Amino acid sequence: MARILVAEDDPSVRAFVVSALTMKGHEVVAEEDGGLAAETVDSEEGRFDLLLSDIKMPIMDGIGLALHVAAKYPDIIIVLMTGFADQRERAHGLEALIYDVITKPFTLADLIAKVDDALAGKPVEVVSLGRQAQLQ
Repeated sequence: MARILVAEDDPSVRAFVVSALTMKGHEVVAEEDGGLAAETVDSEEGRFDLLLSDIKMPIMDGIGLALHVAAKYPDIIIVLMTGFADQRERAHGLEALIYDVITKPFTLADLIAKVDDALAGKPVEVVSLGRQAQLQ
């Protein structure tokens, strides 16, 4: 299974995500903000398969974290999470760096399917400016 870094400031969402991914057999490291997650990925020298990060967080948000991780560890797959439409729009333009954005609230099945797809490298269809674009 995969080694996954989770960055989520909401304790209940973080616990749900960690529990779901652990039950699926993944090794999960969780941090409560992007700054701590950046320190963790650096101290682990990028030894993660996937970063699953909330976009809106204190200290360093998920966009900043994604940029940090993608620049230093391009092999880490990045999936962002958000419950805010304006935050999803902030991820627009990062298609080359992130695999996808999962919208909160999501179900256990939604989360597992998105993580499984990302780890399998399946392309994702993203609606961008009214057109369909595929990410690899």
